[in-house]
Amino acid sequence: MMDNGSIVHIDYDLYNASNDKLIETTREEVAKEHDLHDENREYSPMITTVGDGRLIPGFEAHLAEAEAGKDYDFDIEPEEAYGDRDQNKIETISQNVLLRSVRDPNTLAIGAPVEIGGRNGILQFMSAGRARIDYNHPLAGVTLRYNYQIVKVVEDREEKVQTLMKMNTGREDFEIDFDGDDLTMTLPEEMAYDQNWAFTKFSLVTTLRENVGVAKVIFREVHEPRQIDEEE
Repeated sequence: MMDNGSIVHIDYDLYNASNDKLIETTREEVAKEHDLHDENREYSPMITTVGDGRLIPGFEAHLAEAEAGKDYDFDIEPEEAYGDRDQNKIETISQNVLLRSVRDPNTLAIGAPVEIGGRNGILQFMSAGRARIDYNHPLAGVTLRYNYQIVKVVEDREEKVQTLMKMNTGREDFEIDFDGDDLTMTLPEEMAYDQNWAFTKFSLVTTLRENVGVAKVIFREVHEPRQIDEEE
């Protein structure tokens, strides 16, 4: 069983269970087999923390009972995935409202994603001055089939910190130093100018304590002097 807080790398293939159509995969060879290969994408295992609630409930529950290195193939019903389709989330609006809400009306197409008043939906129909928007999740009502394997469980303490930082900031160029359970982290200089960092670091302290067991957390900023090139 995977303990809550375990940081794992997972290779998976996600299918629509009703027609075996591939929806998503972390494996390049599988994407090629199903003609879904994206040359601009880097295929690599998904990294997640067991029990942190980022995955759909059915996958979270299965992952908690899984073992590293073992292949799993199982179905998840809609109520444990993205829910059943809700007709109340399908709305008809005026075409003028739709046109005012999109940056480029020329990109509108049936089946294309749109954002109306901060809500994301799919354009289902547009005619005679009216437009129908489906705000259900694209996978609502779909029974999903996962094929997955935990390919790595992160055990090293410093690697755990680097992995969590990458998951939460998108960066992995932090200098890490442990003194017992106290953690000092030297930040890349650019982080000081990131407007989101002031808010992100408070949730990161909780995350590091819960998943790595650190005590004191020190975020260290270093600002090197600017080098001025001499004119020749």
